Amino acid sequence: MSLAEREINQRSVEETDRRHNIHPFTDLAVMETAERTVIESAKGNYVYSDDGRKFLDGLGGMWCVNIGHGRDEMADAIAEQIRRLDYYSPFDDLTSAPMAALAEALTARAPGSLNRVLFTTGGSTAADSAIRLIHHYFIRLGEPARQHIITRDKAYHGSTYLTASLSDRGYSTDWRPESGFIHHLSAPSLYRRPAGTTEAEFTDILAAEFEAKILELGPENVACFIAEPIQGSGGVIVPPANYHPRMLEICRKYGLLYVADEVVTAFGRLGHFFASEDYFGIVPDIITCAKGLTSGYIPAGAVIMSDEIYEVLSRPGAYFNTGFTYTGHAVACAAALKNIEIIERERICERVQEIGPYFEERLAPLSELPLVGDVRGRLFMMCIEYVADKERKELFADEVRIGKRIWRHCQKRGLLVRPLAHLNVLSPPLTLERGEIDFIADVLHDAILDTADELTRDGIKTC
Repeated sequence: MSLAEREINQRSVEETDRRHNIHPFTDLAVMETAERTVIESAKGNYVYSDDGRKFLDGLGGMWCVNIGHGRDEMADAIAEQIRRLDYYSPFDDLTSAPMAALAEALTARAPGSLNRVLFTTGGSTAADSAIRLIHHYFIRLGEPARQHIITRDKAYHGSTYLTASLSDRGYSTDWRPESGFIHHLSAPSLYRRPAGTTEAEFTDILAAEFEAKILELGPENVACFIAEPIQGSGGVIVPPANYHPRMLEICRKYGLLYVADEVVTAFGRLGHFFASEDYFGIVPDIITCAKGLTSGYIPAGAVIMSDEIYEVLSRPGAYFNTGFTYTGHAVACAAALKNIEIIERERICERVQEIGPYFEERLAPLSELPLVGDVRGRLFMMCIEYVADKERKELFADEVRIGKRIWRHCQKRGLLVRPLAHLNVLSPPLTLERGEIDFIADVLHDAILDTADELTRDGIKTC
């Protein structure tokens, strides 16, 4: 045990955390006094707290743990790589065997002509780098005015300054996001579509909005459209069936690049290594990925781009000025290679295609319960949206913290879900068993009913 660990053990981890740590995406005033759950260990589909409690990991850490926790062969691959080559810079003409092998592995599985890879440190830096290299691409192409980026409400592309600006404007309550060249379209939420509108009509509305925005800005000024195949942290928003092909068609019409942010959807969560072509029927110009790339065991991300983009970037006379100290980190690449090996050997993508529909089936009846407005998602990417008035789809006031209330009741029963305002999100390990799916559905059922009773006792009206 290290000196630091001994010092922490002499007082409580919770006390030390409260005194020094800043937790991401939370109310810091509330965290000043909030109890902590100290996660001490993890194995398979479960995590364990330092006081002996066992939790089914219903959120995969954070959309991450595709192959499950605590795989010995992952630990061995990481340790072996550290002993051989812990780290070296990838700048200029330097490389490593894991970096080269992972680039080959990703491009072999990516769709179309996406045969070039820029490695990053995670999903945020992947999306950030994608925008930078797109600007560079259009300058090199002789179209320097193409700087504007079109994204969507309820998007989440990261937490660098640029990617936070690309994300949902609702996150921007106490800072000033970049807005000069970033523009948001409506989220393709079927649950929130105009009353009386069919799915096909809604798609037409969204496509028309996109085209109108391009024409308003001037096609010669617009660089790209960036979209998650299914919007994750914005509430697992599954678009209409023909949405992505229509948006890609408009991009092609006006010369925009199409960026598919597959940080969540890649590496099996939707039953394929990449969801863009195999699930949604499109071949984008760029795919960004992270999370499932290493199943979260080591931080890593990647920008996978087409040969056509690379050909322009690599023309003589310019310097490519995007990258990181840890680009292509040998240990991260070794972890990713082992992760891909496990996914293929254990046929995890096929397993998700087989068991994922059962997950959808077991959660669907929750929509009949009080408080529940919508149950949506696909396969191992699901969400429950709560409303104060089911008929009018009105949300609870923020101070009710409805998602957090239900999360608390779930945690008491041994299930971890993600609370996001009026939502609970589920993104469990892809190794989940049917019995564990039953457990998740049963716990959520009881937690929702207990929360409804709790709101009644607190005098909070629901319909």
